[in-house]
Amino acid sequence: MKILMVSSEAEPFAKAGGLGDAVSALSRALSRAGHEVRVVLPRYYCIDRSKLEAVDGPLGVKMGGPSGCEEWAGVYKSYLPGSTVEVYFVDHERYFGRDGIYGSKAEPDFPDNPERFAFLCRASFGLCRRLGWIPDILHAHDWPGSLAPVFLRHEEANSEFAKTASVLTIHNLGYQGVYPKEAFAAFRLPWELFHGAGFEFFDKVNLLKAGLLSADILTTVSPSYAREIQTPASGFGLDGLLRHRSSDLVGILNGVDLDEWDPETDLRIPARYSPSKMAGKDKCKAALQKELGLPVDSTKPLVGMVGRLTEQKGVGELFGPLYGSAYRVCADMALQFAVLGSGEKWCEDELRALSGRLPNFKAIIGFDERLAHLVEAGSDFFLMPSRYEPCGLNQMYSLRYGTLPIVHRTGGLSDTVENYNQDTGAGTGFTFDQLTPRAVYDTVGWAVWAWYNRKEHVAAMRARAMAKRFSWEHSAAEYAKLYQCAIERGC
Repeated sequence: MKILMVSSEAEPFAKAGGLGDAVSALSRALSRAGHEVRVVLPRYYCIDRSKLEAVDGPLGVKMGGPSGCEEWAGVYKSYLPGSTVEVYFVDHERYFGRDGIYGSKAEPDFPDNPERFAFLCRASFGLCRRLGWIPDILHAHDWPGSLAPVFLRHEEANSEFAKTASVLTIHNLGYQGVYPKEAFAAFRLPWELFHGAGFEFFDKVNLLKAGLLSADILTTVSPSYAREIQTPASGFGLDGLLRHRSSDLVGILNGVDLDEWDPETDLRIPARYSPSKMAGKDKCKAALQKELGLPVDSTKPLVGMVGRLTEQKGVGELFGPLYGSAYRVCADMALQFAVLGSGEKWCEDELRALSGRLPNFKAIIGFDERLAHLVEAGSDFFLMPSRYEPCGLNQMYSLRYGTLPIVHRTGGLSDTVENYNQDTGAGTGFTFDQLTPRAVYDTVGWAVWAWYNRKEHVAAMRARAMAKRFSWEHSAAEYAKLYQCAIERGC
């Protein structure tokens, strides 16, 4: 199949979160399976033009309607590293010639984002015409790509794209592209489509909502998250629409890069190890303890965390200065705690305070890829108390490294971590159902209890966890089935 990915991010060119990783990894996996995949994204300032191949001639992009003006853009080309996947960059100074993908420090959310990403989506059709390459599948990602299925349905239905099917993936429903009603004018669509195409959202414009109504097939990044977003508790105001389209909504678990995250070959950690040769993990633990200034002690369990310090990640329940459980965990339990991350200022300040007050707690504010690998390899347990988690990657990295996850049972965490059974020793981690400081405290305590009292269970769980494989090849095969279904309109 010919597959066009329309995205605002693609690693390593532009990345603000997991979206960039997922788009690139899925594209490479589909290409390895024999499909012809191309990616289109903006040429932001952070993408160096001198490292790209210029495509001759400007690209004219008609901005909609019989009287719509025509904008002009440059086009550049490259490849996803380690693949034959072609990546096309739409270069337009007014829309993309600025620092930041969605916003900047001075302006966290660019007010013209609706027009910027409308231009990207319309340029995708013009680019395909220019290349003489009409995709079988247009795969749009999150709210920035959501207008592509809208334009396909309402402007391109009788064009060369008449047989192109559309898929829209929700990577995180918490971000929907909601803007003032006046932003609709930037789309150059008939005003009757403000309601007819589903843009209206409490008298504002919601880009994701319109995409959800227009796309042939909807996907999200784990089966449990697909079910959760159809409930009022997790639907962010769109649960009714998602229930209406439930027969077209499929959850496909993201994969992980099994070459990048492999304790047997990982050169970022001081020692390699495998399920049959675990001595290297002890060396990684000692190296992590030494680097963070923790006492080098193999007898105490080390709980690690890596990630963004935001409310979505449960940091309020864990680090809240008035009620968070982290202080009590470290004060009451014979363990060590290591955190690597950045995010909300109050949380960063609290982590610094805890590092000064608790000898068994250390935090590094910021992000470092080498240290992230070391935390995964050197920790005994990995804590992810996310409020919600569409898929999650760190728990899958942890399983691969024999670091048992402690997670809130939600979304992709629910689909990847099997709860410990202290009678039989079954499971690959420790889960809790309600996100409260008490639940976090009790579940960490349960893991610590198993460390000291069920060593044979912990060893067996580690081996079981390391045998898990969450490959992109499996995810790509599921997407390929879905694409074929969409093309045949047989779903």
